This record gives sequence, C-alpha cells and structure tokens, in this order.
Amino acid sequence: MDATPLERMSVVLLLALVGACAGPKSSQAADPAVERGAANYARYCATCHGPQGNGYVADNAPSLRSPTFLATATDAFLEAAILRGRPGTAMGGYARSSGGPLGPAEAKEVIAFLRAGGPPRVELSQRAPAGDAAAGKVVYDAFCLRCHGSKVQRISAIHLANPVLLETASDAFLRHAIEVGRPPTSMVPWKGALTDKQIDDVLRYIRSFASPTAPPVAAAVAPPLPPAAPRTGPIVLNPKGRHPTFVLREDRFVSIDQVKAAMDAKRRMIIADARAPSEWANLRIAGAISTPYYDAKSLDDIPNDGTWVLAYCACPHHVSGEVVDALRKRGYKNTAVIDEGVFAWQQKGYPIVAAPGAVPTPAPPPARPPAPAEAPSPPQRKNN
Repeated sequence: MDATPLERMSVVLLLALVGACAGPKSSQAADPAVERGAANYARYCATCHGPQGNGYVADNAPSLRSPTFLATATDAFLEAAILRGRPGTAMGGYARSSGGPLGPAEAKEVIAFLRAGGPPRVELSQRAPAGDAAAGKVVYDAFCLRCHGSKVQRISAIHLANPVLLETASDAFLRHAIEVGRPPTSMVPWKGALTDKQIDDVLRYIRSFASPTAPPVAAAVAPPLPPAAPRTGPIVLNPKGRHPTFVLREDRFVSIDQVKAAMDAKRRMIIADARAPSEWANLRIAGAISTPYYDAKSLDDIPNDGTWVLAYCACPHHVSGEVVDALRKRGYKNTAVIDEGVFAWQQKGYPIVAAPGAVPTPAPPPARPPAPAEAPSPPQRKNN
C-alpha cells in the first residue's frame, strides 16, 4: 500500500529529528537504511510510540528515545521486540514469518533509524545477580508493583512479567535500567536509594516471573483468512440476523457487554481485528476478521450495506480507531470501536479463539491507572 500523506509527512518530520540529533553530520547525505527505517517506523510504530519515539501515545507504549535505553539495548533485543512483540500487550509481533509486514532486514532498518543520532553504546557489567527472590518481592511490592504490575496484572509501565522480554533482556540490561532509570520518563534512578543487594533481590524476583514462550505462529497457518481482500472465509457474523441496536459513547465507542449481547441474540454484524495478523492468529474475538490498521486493502471487501462494523485492538481503542476512521471516510454509516479491547473481552470470559500453547494473557491496565507523575519516589538512603 502506498504511503498516505500523513505517513509521508511523518517521515519528513522523523528524518528532520534525526538530523537535529546528529549535529554536524546532519549535512551529510541521509543513510538510505535510516530513511527506509523512518518510513516503516512512521507506518507501524508511531501510532503508539509517537512520531518522535517518545512513547505513551497509546496503551503506555514506552519511550524509544530514552538515552539510557538506547545506550544499553542490543540490536538483538530490539529486533526480537519488533518481530516477536510483547505477547499479551498491544505490542504485536510484526514478523513476516508469522503474518506480519516486516522481515529481519526491515527490522534492522527501523533499529538504524532509532539509533541515528542517538547515544553511544555503553558496556554493561556482566556480574551475575546473587539475590533472593523472596526479599526482592518485598522491595518490588513496595516500589515497583504500582507501575509495573504483577505477573497477572498490567498497570501503566512496561510489564516486566512478559515472557519475550524476560527471554531477551540480560540481567545487566535490567540492572542498569533500575540503577539509572529511563529519563525523561517517570522511571527514576534507584541506585543509592536501594542497596546493590536489594537491586539483586529485585532482579531475582523479576526473573521468577519467567514462563515458557509460545512458539511463533508458522507462516503456513498465520492467518488462515488472508488479511487483505478478497477473503476466502466469512466476513459477516449471523448474515441472516437482524441489525443490532447499540448505544455508543461519544458517537464512537460500543461496550463489550453490548457486543456480547448482540452475539448471543444472533445479530448481523462484522467484527474487525485492527492489530497485526500475527496477533489475530494468536488471540482474537470469535468470528473476527483480520483488518490491520496499516493495510487499507483489508477493508476492500467489507460490505457497505448498513451492517455494523465493530473494530477492536489491544490499545484498547487506538489503532481500532484508525480502522473506524478509515471506514467512515469511505462512507460506512454504522461503525464503532469496541471500547475496552480484546484483553478485557478475554478477561470477562467472552468467546475467543486462541492459538494452541498461547501464553495466558495478564489483565489489561485498569481504566484509570496511576498517573506517571504520581509514581513512588525512591526512598532516601540514610547515612550511617
């Protein structure tokens, strides 16, 4: 699909940002790999991480511009995050091998864009943690739980119990993040406020969250229904049913309870999954079709006959909102965003389709998570 005017403008702004960060070198010819990476970033990443990578546009997507992050994250760690995602969160896997739009080469170009003009790499201490998980839980519950959540509950910061994160992040990377924080975000430095032993204890407790990662969905089965038109499978749920009557919030959002009631009543409607196809293949609302927010062709065969088209995502309604906006621009009259998103749907026990071996999904962040500015401050270390 050709880039939209907004995407082209985003690329220009992103490259201008890179030039501004690069200082004297900005007068040199732009690196083609960085330009391609900027284009893919604008198309697939900016919607949640922000046009400049500062994060927190949707579903608390983290900053990708924090200097302490870029200085310590390896290319392998970043590539795994892009291609495999963060299962159970809004960060989907974008690997072409599992139904997404990117391959390793494109992921490396996005990484090149993120690193352009960024800080130099920092060599991290490889000292193995010798902490105690039980003691670490006490510290974690006091200072980390409120933002990072538990193994079964996401809050407002990065979910540290994520299996792919724990598989790909080294102890040194995690320790450095705790010690120096992630300026300018609300993740403050804890070195000095916590002892080295307490940080080791927290690391050992975080490692106790680890669980086996689900194998990537094979390209041959991801997804059985193609994301772009024309499809070979059904599009409309209950095609002989009557149209439902929904009460929308702000003329845009429909609650999951109303959608479930319409399903039970066998009402005619279309449910569109706005996430990457790999996420649709791993976990979806029963009967949903794949309509990736970045692929306009995936809307081409959706009938425009007054049937309700309900889009959802995991943000819980950011990229699904882009799909609804695209449909409304095409003249679709009955469209809405499923307000709470797919994970809230799953938590209520409503009908889903999950891939075999899929990792249990943590509860989504509360409707009103703690504001980042209210995150607990490090305790003051007392002098003896």
